[in-house]
Amino acid sequence: MKLKPISQQVVAIVGASSGIGRETALRFAKKGAKVVVAARSQPGLATLVEEIKQLGGEAIAVVADVSEFEQVKAIADQTIATYGRLDTWVHLSGTSIVAPFDQITPEEFRRVIDVNLNGQAYGAMVALPHLKQGGGALIHVSSLAARVPFPLQSAYAASKHGIAGFLDSLRIELQYQKQPISVTNVMPAITNTPIFNKIRTKLGVAPAGLPPYNKPSTVADAILYVAQHPTRDFVVGDMGRILEMLQRIAPSIVDRLFLQVGFTAQLTGEPKSADAPDNLYAPISGYDTVEGDFGNLSVPSFMDWLDRNPPFKWGTVAIAAAFGFAAALSGFSG
Repeated sequence: MKLKPISQQVVAIVGASSGIGRETALRFAKKGAKVVVAARSQPGLATLVEEIKQLGGEAIAVVADVSEFEQVKAIADQTIATYGRLDTWVHLSGTSIVAPFDQITPEEFRRVIDVNLNGQAYGAMVALPHLKQGGGALIHVSSLAARVPFPLQSAYAASKHGIAGFLDSLRIELQYQKQPISVTNVMPAITNTPIFNKIRTKLGVAPAGLPPYNKPSTVADAILYVAQHPTRDFVVGDMGRILEMLQRIAPSIVDRLFLQVGFTAQLTGEPKSADAPDNLYAPISGYDTVEGDFGNLSVPSFMDWLDRNPPFKWGTVAIAAAFGFAAALSGFSG
């Protein structure tokens, strides 16, 4: 399967007004892609399109709530109406509620599923008819929570596990149909975006993530990479990769780790009431930025860089193997 260079692509990015989506849109535009950005925040989209145009890029915006199928369809329809085709669909929209499960209402749980899981399915539904015409990339951004337990975020974790199962099933269907479409699940570990400022919480304080944090640019780099290189799954962040591997081989260790730090690490010292403004049902203003409040806890990812640069990756593996072999020979001769 061969994907177009980014400079030749038309890319729709859903959930683009802030955070990872905003950074991803800017990076696609800088590399010459024609970009369609979508989110609920009209002011956030307006400033993003203006920033892209100032960079010399080309972009249009579509205001949409992904829990409504017709609004998601309008994103694809406007993409085709403006640019005539769709090469890559990137779906990032998400929300959460941080609270013990027994404090979450049925309506709140349903809303998280509607946005995070059903919205992603709607995105695939509207993108696939166009991707099937010429091939392309279907990129869904879930979370490390698709693989690793996150206490106090049961609805969020359920939605992200659902995305992983949905994509695994869809991928096989498209392969059976011999469709030239790459289906990728990008799973970032905790990332320093404004999501922690915007989500609903019932903890009495502003929520946080479990450090260290990814930089939004690290996740954007992964998205741009899989838009050109067909990839099944991409876990973003060194700590995320370690936790995901541990979950596969020793889940009880991960359980104990989250029992020790998974609750306290999500608490800040800043009071925040349960009725403070949040983005569960509608966008809130003031947070249409890329970075959140935890830049001092953000770190780069060495393993991600290796995956995006295969010659260096396999060179590193070869050197490590050579040193290991030499050490084994030395021990044997000794």
